[in-house]
Amino acid sequence: MKLLITGVHSTPAIALIDSINDSLLKEKTEIVYVGRKYPLGGEKTISLDYKELNKRKIRFISFEAGRLTRFLSLRSIINVIKTPIGFFQALCILKKEKPDVILSFGGYIALPVSIIGFFLGIPVYTHEQTINPGLTNKIIALFAKKVFCSFEKSLKQFPGKKTVLTGNPIRKSVFNKSANPLNFQKDKPVIYITGGSLGSHGINLIIKEIINDLLGKYIVIHQSGDTQEYRDFEMLNDIRNQLPADRKMRYLLVKHFFDEEIGSIYDKSDLVISRAGANSFFELLALEKPTIFIPLPWSAGGEQQKQAEIFKKLKIGEIFSQGNSSGELLELIDKMINNLDFYKKNFTKTKFLIRKNASQIIIKEIFES
Repeated sequence: MKLLITGVHSTPAIALIDSINDSLLKEKTEIVYVGRKYPLGGEKTISLDYKELNKRKIRFISFEAGRLTRFLSLRSIINVIKTPIGFFQALCILKKEKPDVILSFGGYIALPVSIIGFFLGIPVYTHEQTINPGLTNKIIALFAKKVFCSFEKSLKQFPGKKTVLTGNPIRKSVFNKSANPLNFQKDKPVIYITGGSLGSHGINLIIKEIINDLLGKYIVIHQSGDTQEYRDFEMLNDIRNQLPADRKMRYLLVKHFFDEEIGSIYDKSDLVISRAGANSFFELLALEKPTIFIPLPWSAGGEQQKQAEIFKKLKIGEIFSQGNSSGELLELIDKMINNLDFYKKNFTKTKFLIRKNASQIIIKEIFES
């Protein structure tokens, strides 16, 4: 079987690819991935998705598609112009590749590939990670053979006969503690700050204001991202270089972590500060990590806020609004560090949210249908 995977949400896609490669299906499955080689329009930094898939020797086809944005700008106008080009490019790719199946992981990249695939008679499957499905997957669901959902609450958003509750595929690497990308002595509580593979400019600006205070009490692992538009890594590294020697040693600033490194970072962390995307949500839930979520304010349908609220309701995490002062975040961090045992014990109430065999369910639905 030739399986073409597409979409902007590569983390569950990589988890599924790893499951295929660890099974007997590896020898009889050819996988090709259609995605973003560069994370943002105008960027020249290679995406982490591309690097991870390249390491797995998965053939990667770089694809640019137009997208609708909520803000009017030159970039949004260019994106509208790109839309018909994306559909033509999708047609060329599918005519050349002739896949047996298309598996979408959502986002604007997946839409033209899935629509053209349907009209070419190729079975289309799609996976919805979030609690509040976006417009793209709602459109793809109209002609998809099956819709796989991470959250039970999102099932009602799709045609009932074709929905399957699978959970979210989780990378096996998050459980691997053997790597040691950062060699440091853990003599203080460790906070891991991340905005995802691209980093988060909004989070980075907040942390910039309180980093000196944090380093007086904690070890900080900060994954800043590497987008050239903001150059946050360079800005934060300049701040780091001006710190006193002892605090500089406790500020572990990196652009990103590779897949095989992330399990060790999670293992060493006592508290995580993160966006509330679905993949972070499920990984932190599976690892039982107390978390402060800073939801992306403009996430589609407020999905990140809703996902963060689940952590707060279960008393395994807290929510910080990006618009609040950095001093309030510092107070919230202190509160959680001082009450870690309280948050950790509440993970006993979260088992109903986790489905450990998500990849296997999706694979079975695709390969046995």
